[in-house]
Amino acid sequence: MYIVTGGAGFIGSAMVWKLNTMGIDNILVVDNLASTEKWKNLVNLRYVDYMHRDAFLDLLLDDCLPWNVKGIVHMGACSSTTERDADFLMENNYRYTKALCDFALQHGARFINASSAATYGDGSCGFDDSVETMHRIKPLNMYGYSKQLFDLRAHAEGKLDSIASLKFFNVYGPNEYHKDDMRSVVCKAFSQIGSEGLMRLFRSYHPDYPDGGQKRDFVYVKDCVDVMWWLLENPSANGLFNIGTGNARTWNDLARAVFSAMNVPERIEYIDMPEQLRGKYQYYTQAPVQRLADAGCPVTFRSLEDGVKDYVQNYLAAEDPYLDPRAGV
Repeated sequence: MYIVTGGAGFIGSAMVWKLNTMGIDNILVVDNLASTEKWKNLVNLRYVDYMHRDAFLDLLLDDCLPWNVKGIVHMGACSSTTERDADFLMENNYRYTKALCDFALQHGARFINASSAATYGDGSCGFDDSVETMHRIKPLNMYGYSKQLFDLRAHAEGKLDSIASLKFFNVYGPNEYHKDDMRSVVCKAFSQIGSEGLMRLFRSYHPDYPDGGQKRDFVYVKDCVDVMWWLLENPSANGLFNIGTGNARTWNDLARAVFSAMNVPERIEYIDMPEQLRGKYQYYTQAPVQRLADAGCPVTFRSLEDGVKDYVQNYLAAEDPYLDPRAGV
């Protein structure tokens, strides 16, 4: 049995899709559907069962899971960078992850964990996915800190050498539609351009970056799950790994890619950044990916233009925008 927590969410459901494309249906999806639209991510997918995150945790803590678990892909977390309930993030993101990790190691199951590039804070200490850097970086928000805390604890307890904890950079792609304001700018831009014929980007408040010149490492979700599948199949590849292309691109580049994929004339408008974001805004992120390459991972990441084109033309503009294993890769 493979367990995917957050399995109805963005990256989690994409991972279920990837397992399906590899012929694997023996999957338990763990999530908290509540009143969200996440359930739509599951409609095209094949899995054995669904369980609410709280019921699953109760079984896990009592050591009563009725399956022989081969791997746990832990994507379940509150991913909102603006969440202010620190106690909730400590329980949901930190302690839940600790419990899952302990169970996996005690039962010989592969454990893949979602950390985050938000752990790197303002980037002043760099973005190197080494243990040395891990002890210097300072997250800018509580979400990033909740992820950082688990990585630090796993290292202190000697567990980081037996698991893979992944620092995702700016992920975009199918099955993110339920995320509202946390959707990628590609997804938002498609709707905005379609309805208004233009795309809005934040103005820059940093002298080194022009408006729209702020840079991010944009990575396509299909490439992310290709890496995760490889890590599942290669349990000797452990520690922290950045998941990004290793190539920072500007928001203007992203805008042009969306306009091009939609075959619409380029029209960008720059707007003021909300006051509450200005002191916590990352102007530059780029994922050093040498550790992943050195581990032997063969995945080649798509260019921004190629990823955006696939997303826009084969999903956002399609009748069914959701990942479907029957449709191929």
